[in-house]
Amino acid sequence: MNWRLLKDKIARFSAITLLVLALAVIVAIVAGLVGKSTPLLQAESLVDILSDSVWSPMKGRFGFLSFILGTVWVTLIALIVATPLCVLASIYLVEYASDRLRNMVLPLVNVLAAIPPVLYGVWGVLFVVPLLGNYIAPFLGIDSSGFSVFAGGLVLAVMIFPIMVSIMVEVLSTIPKELKDASLSLGATQWETITKVVLQKAKPGLIAAAVLGISRAFGETVAVLMVCGNIPQIPKSLFDAGYPLPALIANNFGEMMSIPLYDSALMFAALLLFVIIFGFNLLSRIILNRLEEKAA
Repeated sequence: MNWRLLKDKIARFSAITLLVLALAVIVAIVAGLVGKSTPLLQAESLVDILSDSVWSPMKGRFGFLSFILGTVWVTLIALIVATPLCVLASIYLVEYASDRLRNMVLPLVNVLAAIPPVLYGVWGVLFVVPLLGNYIAPFLGIDSSGFSVFAGGLVLAVMIFPIMVSIMVEVLSTIPKELKDASLSLGATQWETITKVVLQKAKPGLIAAAVLGISRAFGETVAVLMVCGNIPQIPKSLFDAGYPLPALIANNFGEMMSIPLYDSALMFAALLLFVIIFGFNLLSRIILNRLEEKAA
């Protein structure tokens, strides 16, 4: 057999094998979480688990509504704060900044992405929480300790800023210069070219960058549990304490496992987090496909 054909078959077999292994790992994770969550699902209905906000393991009450809403609050705040800042920063770096400034800033952004989450958490405790508790909340006439979903959202926004900016800069850099020159030659200003041409062309990539950032925000643990307050309640305002799902798992796993159904409840929390992230990414993928088809 021709050696080149043999290498081609080996490469194809290796690729298929690695793909199957990757899928098998995902299936194994889901199967393990479902298996460990089964005792809780057998003891209580899924509707009751998801709609109940009372978390009292000693009394056999495992309500996840407060944890789900805590996760949603923190993630949405991070998305609302980070996305416009990242888009504007990326536009400036690509369209306005000099090559020298761009080459200096982008490596710093990549360094920020490598900082351990616990350092962001410490920064949040020492700076964000006092700022909210001692200045912003009193200014608004609100009594708050500062440990809140707002603090968690701000810390998460800073954490996902580097990865979103890096991807958005790459996306904006792929827009053909000829396309922008054509817009400018028709009399459009630079800002009109950016908003009407560049951003429209780069929309799918910018949304993908936001999706990647939020996917990381969903599962972030250490930094969030340090600043959110970790009180199992439904947040009613930005300055209320919350308890996201990752913080619940990190804080309680390994403790009080002698309580009936406690370990099953934590495994269900992990399964729930997996389903939320998977569903969010699937929905985002569908939206991106439609945008790409429309652009084509």
